Amino acid sequence: QVRLVESGGGSVQAGGSLRLSCAATLSTYNQIPMAWFRQAPGKEREGVAAINTARRIRYADSVKVRFIISKDSVKNTLYLQMNSLKPEDTAMYYCAATMSYYSGSYVPIAPHEYDYWGQGTQVTVSS
Repeated sequence: QVRLVESGGGSVQAGGSLRLSCAATLSTYNQIPMAWFRQAPGKEREGVAAINTARRIRYADSVKVRFIISKDSVKNTLYLQMNSLKPEDTAMYYCAATMSYYSGSYVPIAPHEYDYWGQGTQVTVSS
């Protein structure tokens, strides 16, 4: 059974930083794409950052340069380092994984491309 558990959310002032973690319990952790999504009230869920099996990375334009996605294969944990946070980054953040195959050059980052989701962790950025 695939299980993803996020942590690290919280409240921070604009310009601050947070690091989200996603502990994954799946035997094929190293061979599947994973991603971070977020959803603000009244808005659709959007892809923030994703990493595929070849460790190619893709970011949403709105977070490029500010956010960094990474994986720790030893700890089976996915991270999202968020710097220079803005009020518009306020949302529930979700970790996701998929068992679907994608070629090494493609990094899935759309919600429908992912099968497994964590429960989410809230990030609130005040101005």
